[in-house]
Amino acid sequence: MARRIPLISVDDLAEGCCMEVAAEGRIFAVCRVNGQFHVFDGICPHAGGPLGKGTLQGCIVTCPWHGWQFDVTTGRHQLSDTICQTVYEAAVEDGRVVITIDQ
Repeated sequence: MARRIPLISVDDLAEGCCMEVAAEGRIFAVCRVNGQFHVFDGICPHAGGPLGKGTLQGCIVTCPWHGWQFDVTTGRHQLSDTICQTVYEAAVEDGRVVITIDQ
C-alpha cells in the first residue's frame, strides 16, 4: 500500500540546488532541476555519503565524500549501470514537495 510523505516547502529549495531531508526514519536527497523536483535515496552506496549535500550540475549530483555521481532523474550511477539509487515519485501539493512510498 502506497502512502504520501510531505518533505519540504517548494520555497525551501532554489533552482539548481539539492538538500538532504530526513523523514519517516529515512534520508532523502531532494533536487530541483528545470523547475521539477527529484527525490531519491540520500545515502550514497559507496560509503554512506550525504547525496543531498552534494554538488548539482545539470541533472548530475556529485557525492561530497568521494565524488560518486548520479543522475537525479533516474538514480543511475554515471559509470556503472548496475548501481542505481531508489527514485521516488515527487509531486507538488499545496506548496509542498510530496513523495509516494510503498509501505
